[in-house]
Amino acid sequence: MMDQLNRSATSPVAHTPSGDLRGRREGPANVFRGVPYAAAPVGKLRWKAPQPFPAWDGVREAAEFGLSAPQAGPADVADIVSIGGAPEPIGEDCLTLNVWAPAEAVAPAPVMVWLHGGSNRMGAGSLPFYDGAAFARDGVVLVSVNYRLGQLGFFAHPALTEEAAHDEPLGNQALLDQIAALEWVRDHISAFGGDPASITLFGESAGGLDILALMTAKRARGLFHKAIVQSGGGWLPATPLKTAQERGVAAATALGLALPDASALRAVAYERLTNVEGAFGPVIDGRLLDRDPISAFARGDFTDVPLMIGVNSGEDSLLNYGGGLKRFGQLIKPNAALARLYPQANGDEEQLIRLGFRDFAFAAPARWIASRPRRSKAWLYAFDYVEEARREAMPRAAHAAEIFHVFETLDHRPDGAPSATPADRAISAAMHKRWVDFARTGAPGADWPAYVPADDAWMVFNDTPGGEVKYGWWKAALDHHGRKGGLLILLLRARDRLRTLFSAKVAR
Repeated sequence: MMDQLNRSATSPVAHTPSGDLRGRREGPANVFRGVPYAAAPVGKLRWKAPQPFPAWDGVREAAEFGLSAPQAGPADVADIVSIGGAPEPIGEDCLTLNVWAPAEAVAPAPVMVWLHGGSNRMGAGSLPFYDGAAFARDGVVLVSVNYRLGQLGFFAHPALTEEAAHDEPLGNQALLDQIAALEWVRDHISAFGGDPASITLFGESAGGLDILALMTAKRARGLFHKAIVQSGGGWLPATPLKTAQERGVAAATALGLALPDASALRAVAYERLTNVEGAFGPVIDGRLLDRDPISAFARGDFTDVPLMIGVNSGEDSLLNYGGGLKRFGQLIKPNAALARLYPQANGDEEQLIRLGFRDFAFAAPARWIASRPRRSKAWLYAFDYVEEARREAMPRAAHAAEIFHVFETLDHRPDGAPSATPADRAISAAMHKRWVDFARTGAPGADWPAYVPADDAWMVFNDTPGGEVKYGWWKAALDHHGRKGGLLILLLRARDRLRTLFSAKVAR
């Protein structure tokens, strides 16, 4: 309730079910940083589902951000902070969140819970461009979450499976953290003036991908009421448990552990674990996720809540790191058919690869997710705005570029960008308002039509403040990639049916 928050001018105190928290008044927001939502996942709790954080007596200070999760970026990037990684300090005791609450709220406020991106291997909710002040100013409670990453966030191994209870989730530690954070929000957010019945879960890149998985996880049902997926794709297959365990065995072997038990794995310093390369994302463990999220969406088995989903016009900036251009170039062969789909590439093979990557990995699956039959509505967008000072060097809106507009944090970019212009800020203000309106009402504005395949309406965020509705945006290319995606979906559904049949035989 609102009277649970003591609104001191400089040091507000929130009276939560776990204990009192003292934050800081900063402009339009009461800010509470480094709030524990679960016990430290260390020692015997490493790779376990998050456990409750003990209640405390007295007033706990919430002025400083908590530790960022242990993390590492691509080997060819010297400074991961420049691409969205978190600086020191880091550590395993990382299960904290941050709250920006309206300082002058007079009624329960809508809540937005942010899941950061970073390939599930880097990032933190404390990064300056995720500052929630603009949301608090506009009457929204903003919560940013830290969760386990990399080998600590998505790790499976036969030794861990052997010790686990028969229904204990496996390999999805990060998703379990996110669920625990949502449960904390449900139980605690009223102490900050937030409405636990109006929670919007939103995230970018890996954060968006994780949201799609959570939308198919029964354990997450009812924990959020609206969702926004920014550059989260939709066709990246989840990892079967068998494959995840094989990767875990390979990681252990790389650390010199040929046949480790669970205690030996937990004894490895996190710094060594973090340095082991891998691919990190949702695992089909038969417990938290009983099928691939793509297959679940195809079946209509997902949380049916209002959804905004979209992409950036320059998602191919992801190919600039980790040898991505070479790897994807082996999957999508530039040819005459592709050149006809993308005449703007003028036959340039690299540009054909880049545009093909954007559309197959991001735009076509986003459109497919938005087109799933549902009772609630979905809205589809494309972010195609480049700040004025960057246009000569950057022809399209890079992956993650929309974040600085959504949060109105153009002055906090990590890449040393030039100062924003008044035109840039006007675009930011209008786009930010769309997100706020969605959190408040479940719709991003009356002038933005909900998505139906027959209309194929996109809100394109370009030089027009607030965006411009366009029909059939990138249609020919997306139809082409949609046909390829349809084959992938059929294969994944067949794989899930075989897994279900095999599990049934084992059970008998």
